[in-house]
Amino acid sequence: MPDRPVTPTKSTLDKDLDKFTYVEDATHHVTRRLVAPTIGLIFLGLAMLFGGIHMLDQPSTLLVIAAIALAGYMALNIGAKDVANNVGAAVGARAITMTQALAMAAFFEIVGATVAGGPVINTISSHIIDTDRIIDSGKLAWLMMAALLSAALWINFATWLKAPVSTTHAIVGAVMGAGAAAVGPDLVNWEVMALISAGWVVTPLLGGTIAAAILLFIDTFIVYRDDKIAAARYWIPILIGLMAGAFAAYLVLQLSATRTLSTISTIAIGLAIGLATWLGARPLVAAQSVGLENKNSSLRKLFRLPLICSAALMSFAHGANDVANAVGPLAAIVRSLGMGNGVSVVAGATVHSAPFWVVLIGGCGISLGVLLYGPRLIRLVGEQITKLNPMRAYCVALSAALTVIVASWFGLPVSSTHIAVGAVFGVGFFREWHTSHSKRRLAYMHRKMEASGLPPREAEATQERNPDEIHRRRLVRRSHFMTIAAAWAITVPVSALLAALVYWGMVALFV
Repeated sequence: MPDRPVTPTKSTLDKDLDKFTYVEDATHHVTRRLVAPTIGLIFLGLAMLFGGIHMLDQPSTLLVIAAIALAGYMALNIGAKDVANNVGAAVGARAITMTQALAMAAFFEIVGATVAGGPVINTISSHIIDTDRIIDSGKLAWLMMAALLSAALWINFATWLKAPVSTTHAIVGAVMGAGAAAVGPDLVNWEVMALISAGWVVTPLLGGTIAAAILLFIDTFIVYRDDKIAAARYWIPILIGLMAGAFAAYLVLQLSATRTLSTISTIAIGLAIGLATWLGARPLVAAQSVGLENKNSSLRKLFRLPLICSAALMSFAHGANDVANAVGPLAAIVRSLGMGNGVSVVAGATVHSAPFWVVLIGGCGISLGVLLYGPRLIRLVGEQITKLNPMRAYCVALSAALTVIVASWFGLPVSSTHIAVGAVFGVGFFREWHTSHSKRRLAYMHRKMEASGLPPREAEATQERNPDEIHRRRLVRRSHFMTIAAAWAITVPVSALLAALVYWGMVALFV
């Protein structure tokens, strides 16, 4: 009797093992999305423990620990939402990898928060509302906690709707609304609110103007020159030196708490560091330019170093300004309970210094938000408003950084998001105007076409475009301007109303 063919079978054990494999794959897919929230919760727990140790012997310790959790949560939101403004352009222009961008942003966010975050924290914690009029420290604590919770909820909801709201607008409106609900509208310092609101209007315009001016300079002295590489070798080190000198002078002013250094001394230090940076950048740029062709694509390679420097500067500026959005209310609570109530007088104004551990929680929270949620948002920058290459991205980052730094110096809580967007709009609108109105550009293009062998009439015809096509292919998408303006208009009143409701709810439930 012939043997029956053996049919390959799968043992029950193999089938069961396959099922386990499928379950493991499904579990891995699900848990991968839970890694970031889990790490965020661990950070909040550590922040609460860290702050609780400092407040252990103080009254209302549990209240402060709850406020620390809200401040840490707010800091994570800020880092996740705003990181793209800092390094997104550099990643999009391929000047730096995603990993390098995240590490650089996280480091400079902490440095900016701890070194230069004091003036804006002072404004958020004590100048929007007159905290000295609130005698009951418990009422101030509930007020600031309501502001933190309502601002975080509004930011989360707006992010879910993909609305470009500002964390600065949210926390300022929330502090104002909670203060008015707790004591009344007379508690709000309306002069400071008017100054802050004016800054929100002026700073995006200023950022756009500075970005357009820098791009005009680059186009005039580098891009539309017959020998682009030689012009870049000369001017790029100067731009890097000016950027380093201005930043160094700002740091000297920030680190000198009593402002004992004279203006001349500060300028001299800035000039010395700028000169040293210029001398160091010259051989680097010269080495990068070896063998490059006389094309715009070569200029993009040479602008890699300035773009990285400006992105780092923007991360520092963001940390210095936006850390107050997370820890400003927490600093007011801690101060009301008698911890970290350092007071100094600068130029006739009372300055309340926040404890270092409070600022550190905010800086670390922002940096962790950058690391956990940054990659998803960084990829979107530079694609929604106008196209950015390394030169335009450098103009945007440097302009935004300088504007935020100046605002932080004066203690104004400005929106880094709107300044960066204003700078992008400035670059885009300038390119639209420059493309059709610049005589230097038209002459350059004419020479280039003649060199290519085209007859003059054909060269002129090549420059002419259909007006309808020009309108259709505008370099700036106008729809985003109205969306951003609408988000700016509604954030302050909505967050103020929400903070008032949250405060009344907290008082009814817990007090």
